Amino acid sequence: MENIKQKNEAHKNKVAKRNITILITCLILLILSFVISMNTGYTKLSPNDTLKTLFGGGSHKEKLILFKFRLPRIVVSILVGIGLSLSGCIIQGISRNPLADPGLLGINAGAGLMVILYVMFFGAKSFLSVFTLPFLALIGAGITAILIYILSYKKGEGVAPLRLILTGIAIQAGISALTTLLVIKLDDTQFDFVANWQSGSIWASNWNFVMTLLPWILILVPYIMMKSRVLDILNLGDELAYSLGTEVERERQLLLGAAVALAASSVSVSGSIGFVGLIAPHLARRLVGSKHRILLPTCALIGAVLVSISDTIAKIIVQPLEIPTGIVVAIVGAPYFLYLLSRNTQ
Repeated sequence: MENIKQKNEAHKNKVAKRNITILITCLILLILSFVISMNTGYTKLSPNDTLKTLFGGGSHKEKLILFKFRLPRIVVSILVGIGLSLSGCIIQGISRNPLADPGLLGINAGAGLMVILYVMFFGAKSFLSVFTLPFLALIGAGITAILIYILSYKKGEGVAPLRLILTGIAIQAGISALTTLLVIKLDDTQFDFVANWQSGSIWASNWNFVMTLLPWILILVPYIMMKSRVLDILNLGDELAYSLGTEVERERQLLLGAAVALAASSVSVSGSIGFVGLIAPHLARRLVGSKHRILLPTCALIGAVLVSISDTIAKIIVQPLEIPTGIVVAIVGAPYFLYLLSRNTQ
């Protein structure tokens, strides 16, 4: 009996060390992507020039390039990666659906519809858009999520995973059709803005948008981390979760609200970047397992690395032009989604 306990303890320690190693590796990858992105762009800055500028040296031009254009864009891409990946992880957890994702379920489309309506009435360059877009996106995403939840819910069974994704796809198609009709009515300036937004271009490359998105991340991420045990319990199924004293519907609604808020605030400054909420949770689950205490931070780091690297590639692949970050993510995400779909329908 003592030997069994020792073996179990040794196994737990081994798993814990492996998970910590994976977390540290993801953090190192994020730091590397940060450094590479700082030195990447149409205007060349050597690593030495970048380092010198960071610590107060460098010319006026180098300071302008680094502090006004590159750094805020890098920070936005990292925050967006964290928000979208955690949103996807929560949605997959509460629905027990491995194919769930805020983009695939239409939540991003709902947020985008409100952004387009705002642009139609107030213009793409409104100063207030810095502060109002996340809230408007939240309203659009929230209404969409509530509609999906209601249509997917069945009394006595809760939210059926298959019905959830089918309902989300149907609602996304409807919102996309409505969005297309609205886009026709836009002028050239508004159309250019919306086209960039829909393709997932990180257009919000200034510190105002960083400071707009940062509070959402700082408030919601710790809350989600504290709910890691609840997510583990919800994964066991509703009946067992009820028997353990969990208020299943209340907790599910609160977590869904947090996921929607993270997705809406993220896409309001980055555009409609899809698949991050699908890829990052799956990769994290493969690396560290399904315990949310370690899964959530790993997922956040992977999402940050994915969007940061994708944005760096988007800046350099067709210089001097740039392609939207969302397209780079989709190049990886679409085949990965088809792979997961084939595995889960066998």
